[in-house]
Amino acid sequence: MLKPRAQLDPQRLFSTFDFGRRRTLIAAVSGGSDSLALLLLTKSFLDRSAPDTRLVAVTVDHGLRPGSAAEAAQVADFAARHDIAHRTMTWTGDKPTTGIPAAAREARYRLLAEAAALEGTDVILTGHTADDQAETVLMRRARHDARPEARGLAGMAPATLFGGAVWIARPLLGARREALRDFLRAQGETWLEDPTNVNEAFERPRLRAALGRGDAAQFAEALALAENAARQRQRLGDQAAGLIRAHATCPAPGLVRLDPAFAAAGPEAAVYALRILLAAAGGTSFLPDEERTAGIFRRLASEIFCATLSRTVVDARRAGIFLRREARNLPAPQEPKQGITWDGRYRLSAAVATAGVAVAPLGAAQAKRARIQLAEAPESLLRAAAAALPALWRGNECLGSLSAEGTSGIGALPLVAPWAHFMPSFDLAPARALAALIGAPMPPDPPLAATILAGTASKA
Repeated sequence: MLKPRAQLDPQRLFSTFDFGRRRTLIAAVSGGSDSLALLLLTKSFLDRSAPDTRLVAVTVDHGLRPGSAAEAAQVADFAARHDIAHRTMTWTGDKPTTGIPAAAREARYRLLAEAAALEGTDVILTGHTADDQAETVLMRRARHDARPEARGLAGMAPATLFGGAVWIARPLLGARREALRDFLRAQGETWLEDPTNVNEAFERPRLRAALGRGDAAQFAEALALAENAARQRQRLGDQAAGLIRAHATCPAPGLVRLDPAFAAAGPEAAVYALRILLAAAGGTSFLPDEERTAGIFRRLASEIFCATLSRTVVDARRAGIFLRREARNLPAPQEPKQGITWDGRYRLSAAVATAGVAVAPLGAAQAKRARIQLAEAPESLLRAAAAALPALWRGNECLGSLSAEGTSGIGALPLVAPWAHFMPSFDLAPARALAALIGAPMPPDPPLAATILAGTASKA
């Protein structure tokens, strides 16, 4: 771990990041110690290394506590004293009565992304610290899986793509919270204390209190566990990406074919690649169960069979291994709106308002009548895959399947599930391999230094 003085050297903290030609960066600032330190350290870094880059502090007012608007105004005053632009984004509408932390987190990132669009940037800096990282890893270990190779134990990535468009960068993951507070005290600055951060009715504050009562060895162990798991996750992702590029094709929209040689690949990487492809074909936001996927993989080398996992039909034949969305539980007809996600597999675009139409599955009857172009797959599978594709309907009249090009001004662009919402930077290689396979938008480069990206590429 870095020494406290090195932790708070802005040049050192930002050494793994490259913000390129971006003219604006956003810093998410709640008014707590971590985010205020982030703001001042970022300003110091930009003043020295990128003086033409504009810094904007953005505060999200969730409206969940009395005085939250006044706190946002305090942050605006803080930013003004340091000659930093500020914007407040307010969470409006009804608030949930349960699951508040998760809902507030989702609203926070959505509003930060909206602020980024307004400011013309695709990078949001957050003040997540080494303390947050240790808490995250320990929570995941207690909740899910204690195995060192478990994906979730990698914790937070240095950068995460949100909604396929905005990078959330975390330059303070190597800094301790108390060091940041010492830095603010030395500057003569105070900070706000959010009572929810110490409310032990919630999981993270409970763990934070327990970790605070523990010893340094427990903290160091958590960070070492995260670093090791992140390396393994990235290595395995690079190998899975190579298998997808080598063995997977897309004979038609909604249908993935794996060459029979895939069954002979190394099981660890192959099972991971299969989990990724199953999630993509089924449109799920989480990878399917590892053990159940491994069971399917073991059968591929010697059996002809049909199985279903994670909303995906696995049809293993001599001609290849085919993956497609199962016909059950497809979305009900819905009004096409700009940016909404359909079945976890497509993002809709609506260039014009079209009254009286709905997006619904094409269906078996329409797929049977459709002209099927010959491809590297049996016709029955091509039609089954087509039946689960989004189509535009006016009453009982089908206006046609939706594609990226659009039908009557309505389009559907494939998504890289399970990374359509959040994509950690250490999953960049498999996400790009998947995007190339299904024709989804390619995830952009993360705001990381070239040496970091080159290190990832060299392992693929």
